[in-house]
Amino acid sequence: MDVDDFPAQEAALDNEGSKREGTKRGRKPGRKAKSDMKAKLERSRQSARECRARKKLRYQYLEELVTNREKAVIALHRELEQYRVWAKELDEGKVPEGVLQLIEDQKVKKNEQE
Repeated sequence: MDVDDFPAQEAALDNEGSKREGTKRGRKPGRKAKSDMKAKLERSRQSARECRARKKLRYQYLEELVTNREKAVIALHRELEQYRVWAKELDEGKVPEGVLQLIEDQKVKKNEQE
């Protein structure tokens, strides 16, 4: 036995001192059964169906959110236009009917908060 061969022999031994037989880790190609592949394919299809369903629900939720926001914007535009009309009437020296009601409502709210 040569002295140079000793490190090579030591490297071929694992922790327990036995020889490794050229084992490789990981998957071996061509080792899966067809039933495993079919099951994997079915799981993949099911996952895709569930993903599409979640996506559809998410888009429905977002569409509803947009619709509600658009309705709120329209209501605010109407309110703003009403305030513009009232401001114009006040500039002309007239007291709009809605302004008196608004002032009364504000007084009631203020009294309720106190």
